[in-house]
Amino acid sequence: MNKTWIVTSETYLRQAKSWSFLMLILMPFLFIGLTFGITYVATPSKDKSDIAVISQDASLRQSFLKTSGVQTTSKYQTVNAAQDATKKSDINGYIVLKTKNNRQVSTVFHGPNEIASGDQAKIQRFLSHLQTQLNVQTAKLTTKQTQALAVQPSFKQQLQKKTASDKAAKTISFYILVFFVYLILTTYSSITAQEIAAEKGTKIMEVIFSSTTPRKYFNGKVYGVLLMIVTQLLVYLLGGALIVQLAQHSRLTANMWSQYAPIIGKVLHNLLSINMIFALAAVLLYTVVSAFCGALVTRVEDASKASQPVIYLNLLTFAMAMAFQGSPTSGIVTVFSYIPFFSSYLMPLRLINGTATMGAAVLSLIILLATVVGSMWYIGKIYGGLMLQTDELGFWGNLKRGLSLK
Repeated sequence: MNKTWIVTSETYLRQAKSWSFLMLILMPFLFIGLTFGITYVATPSKDKSDIAVISQDASLRQSFLKTSGVQTTSKYQTVNAAQDATKKSDINGYIVLKTKNNRQVSTVFHGPNEIASGDQAKIQRFLSHLQTQLNVQTAKLTTKQTQALAVQPSFKQQLQKKTASDKAAKTISFYILVFFVYLILTTYSSITAQEIAAEKGTKIMEVIFSSTTPRKYFNGKVYGVLLMIVTQLLVYLLGGALIVQLAQHSRLTANMWSQYAPIIGKVLHNLLSINMIFALAAVLLYTVVSAFCGALVTRVEDASKASQPVIYLNLLTFAMAMAFQGSPTSGIVTVFSYIPFFSSYLMPLRLINGTATMGAAVLSLIILLATVVGSMWYIGKIYGGLMLQTDELGFWGNLKRGLSLK
């Protein structure tokens, strides 16, 4: 076991120190940071989007500043000062509030651009409420009449179980999971197959196998790649948690976060569940098969071709998941969701859409894990013969010979 962990640590440290692995981890964060940076530069500052409020009625002005809900500033109190600030682009414009004969509220906005539709609605609500008060005062109504006018209509919502947000969350969850699994499988399948193929071409395996067994060496290689994947997932989880905290409290994204928080919560629930275990098991299975493919080549020059069979298989399962994305109840999806290689895509598809029970998911996962263990046991058993095989029989000839080893 000690020798297995030596190979594991050596494989992990060598790959973790490479620039390719570092960029693989940092690329999503760099993309998110670049997006936030561009958004921050493109978004006008808070002061420049303020609206000044001008009125000869001090109480009316203060009421608007405090209760309208519009992003305002109390810095400018005269029309001339507000005009100068508008020309200098220090503010977005100014509003002049008036009451005509204490009967009608009059409001005029001055600025280079129209007020946002949301702010227009807030201003209209404020004015309607104020005008209602003036109308009641002018009409000199009794208390009973005033109470009758104050009655408001009732509005309720009876939502169905399946809403538009549920559908959006399912779609987003599926695409994130599928593309994540596809990219991880493609990346690590290529890394594993090329590394083992390159080692075989160096003729150093005879020396290595003289100090440890082929099974321990093979297991160490697989565990090393698995540690890389776990490291990447942990970095993404920690980085994602940090991004969520920033998004909740950032001025640029706080409103957007509050608007889409229900959908984001459902997406995270779909991802951070048994679906993540399916993804890890799938990566481990593809890594084992990639190691087998890498051991079939006989020349260093063929190392880049070693991962192609696994990549094509991954592409096939990915294409099948995309094709049946809108048909999670299909009989084909149901059957293939229990078949290893395919189950890592199709069972999460069924779970996200609620067409599979947790019992079915556990059964599929047991089959997948049993396939991983069985593959590691069998390939570990013939690994020594594969790595010491030097005859050039072509890929299919090497495959046939490799499967016949005992």
